[in-house]
Amino acid sequence: MKLVWSPEMATKAYIETVKTCKKIQESDEAEMISAMAGGWNPRLIVEAWSSGGEIMTSIALEIAARHLGARHVCIVENENSRSEYVAAMVDHGSPVPELVMEEAKEVVAALSEVEFMVVDGRRKDLCKLFGFIELSHRGAVLLCKNAMQRYMAGFRWDLAIGEKALVTKSVIIPMGQGLNIAYVKKNLTSRKSSSNDYSRWITRIDKKTGEEHVFRG
Repeated sequence: MKLVWSPEMATKAYIETVKTCKKIQESDEAEMISAMAGGWNPRLIVEAWSSGGEIMTSIALEIAARHLGARHVCIVENENSRSEYVAAMVDHGSPVPELVMEEAKEVVAALSEVEFMVVDGRRKDLCKLFGFIELSHRGAVLLCKNAMQRYMAGFRWDLAIGEKALVTKSVIIPMGQGLNIAYVKKNLTSRKSSSNDYSRWITRIDKKTGEEHVFRG
């Protein structure tokens, strides 16, 4: 049975995450993601993990999901990645969430009402994953880890999610290897996109705050 959310639950999730993270260095990113999940109170948390990546974020999401009574689903790339993920979670004494291992489109199509999603920017199917998600009616918080790597150059939320959603705010935080965070809502007036549509979007980065402002020209 789903738990009834309260601020106390979110606080407990954050405190447990902090205590767990103390055992591992450079865990500020995981603590922040856990706090964000607690504050947003999602019913469905989706994570896309990349082989060779750190496991602390996964542990933080498991803790948040458990306290909030949310469903936590992790998308892994293949069987080797699945085995690596399970071994890492078990090694840290953390329960393993629901795992899926399919093509991006097939996976996300089966996950409706996504409200909180974290994707490792090192995944080759990064944009596909964000593009295929079915958003909750109240919108979602989307996070891209490793956002300051060279292979992330040129990444834009409007191109990743298409016209099915509108970016209300986004910010890049210099934490870990960079966190690119977007708050999005469903675009109820969306229509089939064309190549000309993308040319109307303009992106500006505030050099002082790191905030990314996306608007139509």
